[in-house]
Amino acid sequence: MLPLEGIRVIEFSHMVMGPTCGLILADLGAEVIKVEPPGGDRTRALTASGAGFFPALSRNKKSVVLDTATERDREALLELTDNADVVIENFRPGALDERGIGFETLRARNPRLVCLSLKGFLPGPYEKRTALDEVVQMMAGLAYMTGPPGRPLRAGAPVNDMMGGMFGAIAVMGALMERAKTGQGQVVQSALFETCTFLVSTAMMQKAITGQEPPPMPGGRRAWGVYDIFTASDGVQIFVGVVTDRQWQIFAEALGRPELLTPEFGSNSARSAAREKLIPMVQEMLGQLPVAAIEALCEKGGLPFARINKPWDLLEDRHLVESGGFLDVHLTDGTPTRVPALPIMLGERRLGLRLDLPQVGEHNKEILGRDPGLEAAE
Repeated sequence: MLPLEGIRVIEFSHMVMGPTCGLILADLGAEVIKVEPPGGDRTRALTASGAGFFPALSRNKKSVVLDTATERDREALLELTDNADVVIENFRPGALDERGIGFETLRARNPRLVCLSLKGFLPGPYEKRTALDEVVQMMAGLAYMTGPPGRPLRAGAPVNDMMGGMFGAIAVMGALMERAKTGQGQVVQSALFETCTFLVSTAMMQKAITGQEPPPMPGGRRAWGVYDIFTASDGVQIFVGVVTDRQWQIFAEALGRPELLTPEFGSNSARSAAREKLIPMVQEMLGQLPVAAIEALCEKGGLPFARINKPWDLLEDRHLVESGGFLDVHLTDGTPTRVPALPIMLGERRLGLRLDLPQVGEHNKEILGRDPGLEAAE
């Protein structure tokens, strides 16, 4: 048994935000039916930085192809939603209404339906603007806080698309809980801009408390004396953090460097103030050790550390592999690969794979009783 078993979701979405929401609900046990246009979701054909969108977010879903420009397929979609619990969409404002399949139409036929709209902005002055993850990172200040001073930089992953989808899933589950009490569905929303605003809330509160503008992360004064990236003797970069006085003692003793235990570096405040002198000293010491020795030193002493990895390095990460952090899937051309599982556990269970990545329209016959593009009589 999975928590959302028996819940039917119609995912009418593309790119990242909607598919992330659908993925979460699918992994939690819902039957998620991905409605694709003739030829398939255009996300399948993206290249460059978009090439990974579809395979990362499409497991445990069923695919049907419907052409909503035709009356026959619009009626088939309406019949699907008549028997659904949730509908997800992340198209431009008004796109579904233009086809006669907007939320008002769907909920008039099925009042128990929970409808999730994923957009760039929640209702307000900006609601009709077109937004992308990068746009809202600039608007909300995340790019300002990420890049060096004067050089705003977007994060290296579609963080708002994915978190917006996560908040959408939370809203859906909340609405389903409320429906259990009232018998009525409702329209819920999640948006990129408000998601990014939530992400920078700690910087907003820092300004409120201190009265000073926090500098971008790469240019800010560190709250700890040692909280930096160093280069080992074998050329590998590693982050090391030493954030308490006890950790500092452990660090100095493990390195065999009593000069680090002088009153000049006797407290975290003193170390933070002396960073210009201290960090080159620590780099000189760590630079004499291979990265494996630094990792062993930190792990034994309980110090925070992290080798600087590339995302694809994680496919061989011992912890992720041995703990069930990956699911084995096949790309639509048959190539085997791994995708990260949801980062949660239910009791002692990781959420697993029930359905591989779907081919375009693979489940038309199962769900609609006909193959893609064929008339019912045919």
